[in-house]
Amino acid sequence: MYSDGELTPARLVAEARAAGLHFIATTDHNSVANPCTWEAEAGDGLLVVLGTEVTTRTGHWLALGIEPGQLIDWDYRVRDGRIDQARAGVHEVGGLCVAAHPHAPYPTGRFMYAYQGFDAVEVWNGPWSSDRPWQADNEAALAEWGRSLAADVETGQWRPAIGNSDAHLAGQLGTPQTVVFAEELSSPGVLAGIRAGRSWIAESAAVRLSFLADAAGRSAGVGERLATVGEPVTVRARIQGVPSATVTFHSDRGAVHRGSLPAHGAGTATWCTSAAETAFVRVELRHPDGRMAALSNPIILH
Repeated sequence: MYSDGELTPARLVAEARAAGLHFIATTDHNSVANPCTWEAEAGDGLLVVLGTEVTTRTGHWLALGIEPGQLIDWDYRVRDGRIDQARAGVHEVGGLCVAAHPHAPYPTGRFMYAYQGFDAVEVWNGPWSSDRPWQADNEAALAEWGRSLAADVETGQWRPAIGNSDAHLAGQLGTPQTVVFAEELSSPGVLAGIRAGRSWIAESAAVRLSFLADAAGRSAGVGERLATVGEPVTVRARIQGVPSATVTFHSDRGAVHRGSLPAHGAGTATWCTSAAETAFVRVELRHPDGRMAALSNPIILH
């Protein structure tokens, strides 16, 4: 391992299975893990996506889906103008470039680059040395990403949100985790789902979310576009595993609907709108104390 963590591949695989994960990404700092080591540990049923955390001097970013042994340039900062070439190397092999923990509470971790050219934004990062899985830096990253969606959706170039546990210590893996609607359990399949925004983020595998929009006999899910042909739209979020949660629908007009779940943590929230009123809808689930339990990428209405 080449990061500042203390976990071996064997320990990470064991924790991934315990957390109910189907895939993990290796993101050692400025290096690529040996795929043979991970394949031997993971065996069948757990996909390992090769990647690296690129720790530049003015922010970190993730290169996911890169080739074995592929090194990504990292020793630079914003004013050096070298990030475009570094990202190009990732995109050439079909990989994804993700802006990592944009508001990290330490100087070199705060993301100072423009989001243009990146494929996704990490709005929920793990607890690091804290016992709180949702912190102020995550709140800031989510707010920034949420504000950008209105303009980005209009141009058709919005960047999906993802969440990563950034596990450095025992017990952190899977908090949070990105749930991806992938056609197959493979690196290309998972990366395609993330790239398209066909994903949502949960604090753990105990959280279940079904989020759909219906209009004119059609339906669409997270990351998809719904052709409403001017008909009314009904948005439904079916949730399990978040007792007494607050459910909030968000659009290009901000928070537009709020509901709550019963104490047993299962229920459905419904809202009606139209494409003329709303360009997209996404959902957030929060615990009574305000901590995030889950959040989704948007459904686009047109």
